[in-house]
Amino acid sequence: MESVALAVTDGMLHFELSVAHEVFGDPLYRLAVCGPGPVRVGRFLLEPDAGLDRLPHADTVIVPGWADVDVPPPADLVDAVRAAHEAGARVASLCTGAFVLAAAGLLDGRRATTHWAHTDVLAARHPLVEVDPDVLYVDNGSVLTSAGKAAAMDLCLHLVRLDHGSAVANTVARRLVVPPHRAGGQAQFVTAPVPAQDDHPLAGLFPWVIERLDQALTVEDLARRANMSSRHLGRHFRSVTGTTPLQWLLTQRIRRAQELLESTGDSVDAIAAATGMGTATTLRRHFNRTLGVPPDAYRRTFRSARADGAGARPRAEAGSPTPFTGHPRD
Repeated sequence: MESVALAVTDGMLHFELSVAHEVFGDPLYRLAVCGPGPVRVGRFLLEPDAGLDRLPHADTVIVPGWADVDVPPPADLVDAVRAAHEAGARVASLCTGAFVLAAAGLLDGRRATTHWAHTDVLAARHPLVEVDPDVLYVDNGSVLTSAGKAAAMDLCLHLVRLDHGSAVANTVARRLVVPPHRAGGQAQFVTAPVPAQDDHPLAGLFPWVIERLDQALTVEDLARRANMSSRHLGRHFRSVTGTTPLQWLLTQRIRRAQELLESTGDSVDAIAAATGMGTATTLRRHFNRTLGVPPDAYRRTFRSARADGAGARPRAEAGSPTPFTGHPRD
């Protein structure tokens, strides 16, 4: 029986902590909640089973989300997590728990992820970490990290699958009424927003493009509209959006496709035409490459109530994942 230590201290997020407790509280594991003493988790007071010195004796250590990423995690927690890894434990963080692993040096030179809202902070604070802002979770073998909220459940089920196989992990997922398997490489479902309009030189260009996503626009078209050269346009785009004009345009087309898949019953061919992708094949290729799932699977998961009928709850089709009801990138 695998032993799992759930590392807790003041300032943890109760949702991620509860997810781990629910999954690894299964009889398949020996679960111990480990902390420096009674800890405050949101509005709850938690009494640990053991101290943080138990962590190095566990097979797996789970570090839940850290509530305030601007506050350094406690040194005793960081030291205990580092000691557990050095003793051979598999260490996994949920959501912003990645900041604890990073502080312990466990993510240096490794690919990692965290909640999409904090990936930039993690990358800036720990430049030796290869932060991937788009995936649900990253498995480096002895060190694993997950994105936010629902992705914490995905990583926990992934660990169960590694330890006991798919059939057991699926049984646990059915008990918890969650999708049995979302691959770690699947994208966190969020789209890049259109940059806010202000006094920058491209202020009028963004809405003009958004209104014409069904057209075959080129960089030259955008440069002509902005009244500047293509090279000058590229420099402004990079400074404002952090990417190239073509990549930004593709992102907006994918974003529009997501909206249409969520809110309409239009065919993939019709959506391809409406987003300037041309053909369903092209849309599927770019959509799958960007988000990690094909358009049809995305629609099954994220179909809105309007697509099923006014006032109706989103329903899952046979064999499809349970629809998500929170922020799409959780």
